[in-house]
Amino acid sequence: MAASLTLSALVALSAQQLEAAHVKGLLSFGQGTTNAADEAAWLVLWRLGLALDIDWADPAYDVALSPQQVADVQTLIQQRIESRQPAAYLTQEAWLQGVSFYIDERAIVPRSLIAEVLAEGSIDPWLDPHTTRVLDLCTGNGSLGILAALAFPDITVVGLDLSKDALEVARINIERHGLQTRMSLGVSDGLRQAEGVFDLILCNPPYVNTQSMSELPAEFKAEPSLALAGGDDGMDFIRHLLQYAPAHMSEHAVLVLEIGHERDHFEAAFPHFDVVWLSTSAGDDQVLLLTHTALTQGALPQ
Repeated sequence: MAASLTLSALVALSAQQLEAAHVKGLLSFGQGTTNAADEAAWLVLWRLGLALDIDWADPAYDVALSPQQVADVQTLIQQRIESRQPAAYLTQEAWLQGVSFYIDERAIVPRSLIAEVLAEGSIDPWLDPHTTRVLDLCTGNGSLGILAALAFPDITVVGLDLSKDALEVARINIERHGLQTRMSLGVSDGLRQAEGVFDLILCNPPYVNTQSMSELPAEFKAEPSLALAGGDDGMDFIRHLLQYAPAHMSEHAVLVLEIGHERDHFEAAFPHFDVVWLSTSAGDDQVLLLTHTALTQGALPQ
């Protein structure tokens, strides 16, 4: 049986174990946390049934734990290290901008930087005052569409994805957040099955280029490749999107698109678009905005 530890000591021990595994190349972060300390706190608090936002070092919470509690946590930490499953899949929960979402292996772990621009309002100046219809393309677990619905109470959202499995996860989240009357879901291969026009399109598409896909850590390879792989230069999905998006955009609509670390490939593929780059915590070159005018006046891919 494991020894008794305080909550803070158990978090510290778990962080040391995760960091040691990371240094040895047995563990990678980036799907909800970026470091061992945050991931340890997440896993420990979840396993013990404690709120993830508590100050676990506060004397009010830093209580002695039973040997069984310590053993339960240690089992989870070892599972994280040995399975290389993302922590979000182990807990079946992920947080984005302080909002909780259900997640499992059927959908990519929500982490889109578009969530930041929604929360910070940096796209608001570009939106028409009468924006009412939003498309969350490649919706995955539905998180971006849900965050948009929460940010703009007068809009309705359509979430589209090629994966029926991912849409089942999105449906769970829509019900969790009580948005059944404001967000609908549908199967679509890109925009091919999209219907009508939208005032705002949000899209976190598959954009990882082939070389980068081959180098992904095991945690990322545990996610559906359909949501990640973007072809040789990462732009396969985006070529179709930018060609056909104007037909599904109102006159004053905007498209907000995440491309990750693929700016060079994006600019090589689309050199003539008038792009607005949006600032995020990851820099100024991973999320972009295109107006309907920019799309219709730019050199569309063939």
